[in-house]
Amino acid sequence: MPAITTPDPHDRPQVLDRREGPHGEVVLRRHGDLLQIIANGCFLMDTSDGRSERRLVDAAAEALDGRPAPHLLIGGLGVGFSLAHAAADPRWGRVAVVEREPAVIDWHLDGPLSQLSAQALADPRTEIVRADLVTHVNETPDTYDALCLDIDNGPDWTVTESNGGLYTPAGLAGCARVLRPGGVIAVWSARPSPIFEETLRNAGFQRVRTEEIPVARGVPDVVHLGVGPG
Repeated sequence: MPAITTPDPHDRPQVLDRREGPHGEVVLRRHGDLLQIIANGCFLMDTSDGRSERRLVDAAAEALDGRPAPHLLIGGLGVGFSLAHAAADPRWGRVAVVEREPAVIDWHLDGPLSQLSAQALADPRTEIVRADLVTHVNETPDTYDALCLDIDNGPDWTVTESNGGLYTPAGLAGCARVLRPGGVIAVWSARPSPIFEETLRNAGFQRVRTEEIPVARGVPDVVHLGVGPG
């Protein structure tokens, strides 16, 4: 990708697409060199950085302690940073990404976000699962070695009310159900959540920790990590 410059705050973002999705309005817009996703008027993410989304994947891989050809589930396609980074890593045996918004998938398949994800989506290890993440972890017969979840601004700041169930004991039980023994859960957040850390421990996850990732602007993002029973 070409170098990204900081948008002029006086420039108005250009709306590239606006759709009414199954969970409300989703918008893709361009602000300078950046592409931005907005859901129900709430800023979700842009293409300005991506280091914390990439770290989400790497932290999960490291916690697997060299497990051969692990299967990875990414919750949320977003702008594609996590998917592209995972597909570029030969350690992963399979990479599935769950996305519930048809518009976001379209923006990657044949829209502006394809510049970030086209190579990853062409990788034979990669598949898109068109589903709600909470529903998927409760119903799928598939199992995974790692879950990298980035569907909200964090456990305490969800995009839709229905997502809140993912971070409860029942939601984490669903995640544990699809994890193979000793599998890893990694959850992206814009800020630390001590309450979620405690919920992970109470749900039976071990080696629970929160890792801060410095970003280009603002306070650090974090990744909450936990390892399931062996």
